[in-house]
Amino acid sequence: MLFNSFPFLFVFLPIVLAGMLLLVRWRAMRFVAWYIGLASLVFYAYWNPIHLLVIVPSIIVNFFCGKAIVETERDSRRRLYMWLGVAFNLTLLGWFKYAPLIAQTLVSRNVAEFTSAIVNPALPIGISFYTFLQIAYLVDCGRASVAPRYTFRDYLFFVTLFPHLIAGPILHHAAIIPQLQRLERRFRADRYWGLYFSPGLALLIIGLMKKVLIADEFGGWADQSFAAVRSGLFGFLDAWGGATAYTFQIYFDFSAYSDMAIGLGLMLGIVLPRNFLSPYKSGSIIEFWRRWHVTLSRFLRDYLYIPLGGNRAGRTRRYVNLMITMALGGLWHGASWSFMLWGVLHGALLVINHALRWLIPWRTPRPLAVAVTFFVIVFTWVPFRAANTADAVTFWEHMIGLHGIVLPWRYQPLAELLGLRVGDVNYFAGLSQVIFTAAAACIVFALPNAVDFVLSHRARLVRSPAAPVALGVGLVVACLVMLVTENVTFLYFQF
Repeated sequence: MLFNSFPFLFVFLPIVLAGMLLLVRWRAMRFVAWYIGLASLVFYAYWNPIHLLVIVPSIIVNFFCGKAIVETERDSRRRLYMWLGVAFNLTLLGWFKYAPLIAQTLVSRNVAEFTSAIVNPALPIGISFYTFLQIAYLVDCGRASVAPRYTFRDYLFFVTLFPHLIAGPILHHAAIIPQLQRLERRFRADRYWGLYFSPGLALLIIGLMKKVLIADEFGGWADQSFAAVRSGLFGFLDAWGGATAYTFQIYFDFSAYSDMAIGLGLMLGIVLPRNFLSPYKSGSIIEFWRRWHVTLSRFLRDYLYIPLGGNRAGRTRRYVNLMITMALGGLWHGASWSFMLWGVLHGALLVINHALRWLIPWRTPRPLAVAVTFFVIVFTWVPFRAANTADAVTFWEHMIGLHGIVLPWRYQPLAELLGLRVGDVNYFAGLSQVIFTAAAACIVFALPNAVDFVLSHRARLVRSPAAPVALGVGLVVACLVMLVTENVTFLYFQF
């Protein structure tokens, strides 16, 4: 069930909210966690009911493993239970997500045939997110001197909460489960509508508009360009048009999902962590990774980079740890060597960035730093989107002009002035794409972050007569577009 679909917006969500408000009115708050948890499983099963056979056992095993860790006094046995639980999660994730990649890599045909026969080709949606979330929970149980003690009801609510279940953010138990104790106070009429429901609904509509009006438009251009990279008609402008389109597509797509997830959480009275902090405004790759997919970066830092030694064992070891962390972070996104290449690229860029900060005392002027960082990001999104590493390399060759630079026929005078060729440009939409991209760039670089804006102005939002009208118009326009176009899944659903 997509957030940008009519069944979700006008059937599932109203039913869930109505049921929750009834439970609050009947003072049956002890049933709210059960209600949301079971509703979230219905939401999950809408994609493919068979995947309940993965997520439900995963939740049960992790809950009882955490319970065993908490109730065991001997440190050695606590560590044993923790590592058994982590091994279970990694095995589950590896089986469904990475076994096909391993099988394709191995030469033995028998292994490939065996694997293809027993591995479900349809990856259980959201498995990367709820697996990492539960690994963090088990590790925290093993580390804590006073470990958390949760009921199964609370744990089910935490893992399955539908605003985050499919594509994040990666939640932390200590930030979510205690909020259940504060729900009754939050649902008081004088607080709920102004502090939670209204800003939540605003973020939901803003995210929906970003998705269907902006991200999906860029997606059409990006898909066309990346699909044609092997054709003999592909060229320089096609490559840059496709790379730029995907750069803005993934930005608005992930931004839209993050806004909608936070908005849905607020409508349920739950404050979800920020996961998207206007990353293209970054002045360095280091800053980019503090702004892009914030909860994943935090997880990789706390549960991989720091346990590897972090920056405590010298500069060289720090750089090695960064490379390992980013390579595995790239592979987390998908069972493909192109994702690994993307992670290694960002690891190398982080190493270079840290080394330059150590070697050079002065800082680049902010506008130039942002422009250079954005250019690098455009270049590095190519292997993330390309079908394979060979396509990514070919795409880069076109971007740097190794196959020549061809301008459209109508720019022949300019081409003659620059000493370039003229010809057909087949996969770049021309002026319309340039104008749309320029408008998107203005939104990205000039406007404030949507969550910051809405939450800092929520009191004014409730009082303003213009805000409901503007949001209503935006919702109607988005729905009209949804009526005449096919629902497009969010990009991060594939991870």
